[in-house]
Amino acid sequence: MGQQINLPTTRTQCIGAYLAQPQGKPKGGIVVIQEIFGVNAHMRSVVDRFAEHGYTAIAPAFFDHLETGVELGYDEAGYARGKELVMELGLDRAIEDVASAAGAIASAGKIGTVGYCWGGTVALLSALRLGLPSVSYYGGRNLPFLGETPKAPVMFHFGEKDTGIPMETVAKHRELLPQMETFTYPAGHAFNRDIDPHAYHEASAKLALQRTLAFFDNYLAGA
Repeated sequence: MGQQINLPTTRTQCIGAYLAQPQGKPKGGIVVIQEIFGVNAHMRSVVDRFAEHGYTAIAPAFFDHLETGVELGYDEAGYARGKELVMELGLDRAIEDVASAAGAIASAGKIGTVGYCWGGTVALLSALRLGLPSVSYYGGRNLPFLGETPKAPVMFHFGEKDTGIPMETVAKHRELLPQMETFTYPAGHAFNRDIDPHAYHEASAKLALQRTLAFFDNYLAGA
């Protein structure tokens, strides 16, 4: 369904992006923010799914700043390399790229973001700093930023069995951002990752998607 495009960024360098268009007039646009594994088959399928639900969707390949075409596996080597790449990239450059991607699909209407894992924190920052309505799935790096004043609404999804994000951390989201919806599910980390049988939890993923689409239908399509 989607296609690879070149995305100009604020740092004179183009990066790749995966773009999918809906049938008919878009309800709005969504920047899909990857996990630490790059814009791989799973992330492309997420982009396609949002397009099927009526949104122009784009996933910028942030790692292209460092290395072209990164698609990592969910093994130990993939985790290790992904962590290295996100540390080297930094959150500030990722936020700049989200802004570039949002600009590239501005003709779709109002723009929001959805992010997963590392991307969940980038999605939170997109609401805090760019004013884009955002959905954050299991963002493990959110805590330092929860004191900032949001410029747009955020919805949070967490797994109750996520060993990397304790329930005390989830409680902090509710305490510091009580105006935002924070949902938990009987699942572990990365429960939306449907190509990974070790992580995927179908019932949780379906309910989270339903809530996410309602959020976007309200803040993008309904705005």
